[in-house]
Parts: sequence; C-alpha cells; structure tokens
Amino acid sequence: MMLKAFTLQNFRSFKEPVRISLELSQHAPDDHRSCESPAGTRLSKAIAVIGANASGKTTLVKSLVFVDRFMKRSFHAEPDEPLPFSPHFSAAAEDSSFELEFELDDREWRYQLVASRGRVKHESLYAKPKHSRAFSYVFTREWQPERKGYAVKQRQFGLLQKEAEKVRENASLISTAAQYQVDLALKLVSTTMLSSVRPLDQSKDIAILRASDFYAKNTDIQSQMTSLLRQWDFGLADVRMEKMTRTQERSDESPDIHFPFGIHRVGDKEHSLAFFNESSGTQSAFILLSRILPILQSGGAPIIIDELEADLHPHMMRPILDLFFSPKTNPHNVQIIFTCHSIEVLSLLHKAQVVLVEKDGNCVSDAWRLDSVKGVRSDDNLYAKYMAGAYGAIPRL
Repeated sequence: MMLKAFTLQNFRSFKEPVRISLELSQHAPDDHRSCESPAGTRLSKAIAVIGANASGKTTLVKSLVFVDRFMKRSFHAEPDEPLPFSPHFSAAAEDSSFELEFELDDREWRYQLVASRGRVKHESLYAKPKHSRAFSYVFTREWQPERKGYAVKQRQFGLLQKEAEKVRENASLISTAAQYQVDLALKLVSTTMLSSVRPLDQSKDIAILRASDFYAKNTDIQSQMTSLLRQWDFGLADVRMEKMTRTQERSDESPDIHFPFGIHRVGDKEHSLAFFNESSGTQSAFILLSRILPILQSGGAPIIIDELEADLHPHMMRPILDLFFSPKTNPHNVQIIFTCHSIEVLSLLHKAQVVLVEKDGNCVSDAWRLDSVKGVRSDDNLYAKYMAGAYGAIPRL
C-alpha cells in the first residue's frame, strides 16, 4: 500500500482542515528519494514533520495511526467504548473528520470518516481502477438520527445488507466485514497500512527482548542489523543472541528467552556486554532496525515514527533514511513519515518532503508542506533559512 495523502479536521490541536500530500510535481528532483506508484503517480518515499515543541507534530502523525487502527481493529472495541480520539477543546461538540488516499492492487482508494466520540456519523470507501478518471463508491454508511440507525449503500463490497446496517456505532464497516470473511475487507485489514514503531506502552527493556527474539528467529535480518550497527560506529564487532530457559509461569509464555550481547573487540580479544548495558543510542538503533528492516524486506504500508532521532546522533539520520532511499534496501518503495527535532535532516530532503507544524495563540495547530511557501527555491539552503526563521514553525523565545 502506498499513501498519497491524508486529511484531518478537529483532531486534538488541529481544529481547521489540514491536508498533507505525498504526491510530487514535475519540479521535484527525480531521484531515489521518490518513486513511481503502480498508477503512475510520483510519490515521496519520506516526509519529515518539523516544528517547535508542543506544536502538534505528534498529533499530526497520530491522526494516521488512529484512522488505521479504527479501520482494522475497531470491531474488537467494547460495545460502549468511545472512539479513541479527542476533538479540539474549543470545538468539543463538533464532529471530527479524516480522509486517506492510497494505492493498493493497481487501484486508487479514498477512505472517509466523520465521527464524534460517541459514534460514526459517516464512513465511506471509494475506488478508482487504473486508467479510470473517476472514483466510484464501494460503500457509504450514513447515520440517520430520525431512525437511530445507518443507511448503507454497497457496490460489490460483499457484506450482507442486514449485517451492514447492524454495525456498531463505534466500529468500522471494514473491520466488521472482515469478521464475515469479506474478501476486500480481509485484504484491507491484513495489509499493514500504518505502523507506529515506538509503542508508548512498552518499556525499553521489553522492547530489547522482543527485538532479540525476532532477530533470533530471523537470522537473515539479524545479519543485516549486525552489519549496519558495525557500519554506524557504535563500537560493535558483532551482536550475538544467547538463549536462556526460564521457569514457565504462564502457559502462553515461551520457555526460551534470547538475551542480546554486544561484542566489542580490542586488539585480539573480544569483550561481551549485555545489551541492557549498551548506550541508549545503541539500544534504540537495535530496536528500530528490528521494526523497519522486515517491512523494507517484504514490503508494506508507510512506517510512522515519532521522534526518529530519539537517543541517536543527528548524523544517524542519513544512514537511516538511506535505507528507504536505496532501491537495494527498499525494493518495494516503503514510505516513512516521521517527526524529528534534528533540523539537519533538512539537508537530506527536498522542500516537498518537509511538513512544517506551528501552533497559534489560540492553541490551534496548522501544518503545511514547505514547497507551498512562496519564494522557496529548490536550491535554497533549507537548514540555514529555517534556523533564521524564514519559514516559521520555530519556537517563539
């Protein structure tokens, strides 16, 4: 799946509509930082979201994660559970809206959602086959207050009409249809549309153990990770996994744990250091690679990362982004959308790959692509001009 654009309105700090496109014009550099989609559209492989602290950067990318999780997992929510998002505090009584435009299986898709925290007000999916000029609906679902139910129209979607009209108010029609083995719904749900690779509910020690277990089961990716960590100057000669057996306390737990050790070579001697004692940056790179390398290898939807450079030196941004830009390491053109504070990243991207975020005095965030700013030239020193305040989206100190 390749993302073309996303739109949000009244989601946390974003009160007014914001649309972020990954489509590139003919004026954007034609190099490995972009790719041609199956439908013939040139799309960016990377989008960096930049702005001051508390400007709304994380909120912007979390809107994508919310829509993805709602589409795929909302059937499993509790029946009376509110939708897991918050509108802007000054528009709490107003609906929030979202839209995703993406390509999948040689077709362009448009998914739309309008909702309050209490229920879905509108949900629809549109498709445009390759070489077609117009979108046509796959399904539309509209809340009708007078009948306290939904009016649902389908066109070859495949869910029985009586089941479609009974979908819960806090669940997606797509997520529900997947439970009834509807082919298109199963395809959409099984596709890794968006991947938040820094779970907030997971400690770093647990993340290290999970990464180690993954590497132990996928030795080809482990070899790639080890090679990259050697190249990235972490002082490592090797990374090894040692299997230990624990006393099994729960029946669903694996009895084996794989502990990672960093191997440091001094002269002709090797020194082993448990990864829990390695530097925070080494640990972060170890975890990060366990999440992005398998997607780069097999293909998938955009990877969403909040604070890509967390615990890493700013110079690490180049080799990480090169994993996405290189056709060798990213043969399926996986996209990455990330927030960061390392402004040096501006020297690695062109102006159409940078989204600036700023919050005004009324706590309302706005976001815009840098190439939409009048007067920004393709040969500008983006780093120098941003630091000088020419583009906005900097702290007011």
